[in-house]
Amino acid sequence: MSSWIDVGALDAIQPRGARVLKTAFGCVAVFRTGEDEVYALENSCPHKGGPLSEGIVHGSKVTCPLHNWVFDMATGQAQGADDGRVATYPVRVEAGRILMDAAFLQNRSAA
Repeated sequence: MSSWIDVGALDAIQPRGARVLKTAFGCVAVFRTGEDEVYALENSCPHKGGPLSEGIVHGSKVTCPLHNWVFDMATGQAQGADDGRVATYPVRVEAGRILMDAAFLQNRSAA
C-alpha cells in the first residue's frame, strides 16, 4: 500500500534543475526535466559520492558533477559503468504538486 506525501511545488524546481528533499527517511534528489518530467533519485553517486542534485540535467539523464558519470533518471543505471546504479523513488505530479511514496522511501532506507 502506498502513501503519497506532498513534498513541494513543481515550480519550486527550475526546468533542468534539482532540489534535495530532506525526508524522515533520508535525503532524496528530485529532478525536473525541460519537459516537466519529474524523477527522484538517491543523491549520492556510487563512484565517489558526488551530489547528483548538483549535476547537469539533460533529457531524462543527469551527469554527476565530479567525474561525469551519466545516469538514466528513470532506471538509476549509469551509462558505461558496470556497477553504477543509484536508487530511484516513485514520484508523480498532481495539480502542480510533487508527490512521493513515503512507504517506498521507508522500505528502501531500511534495506
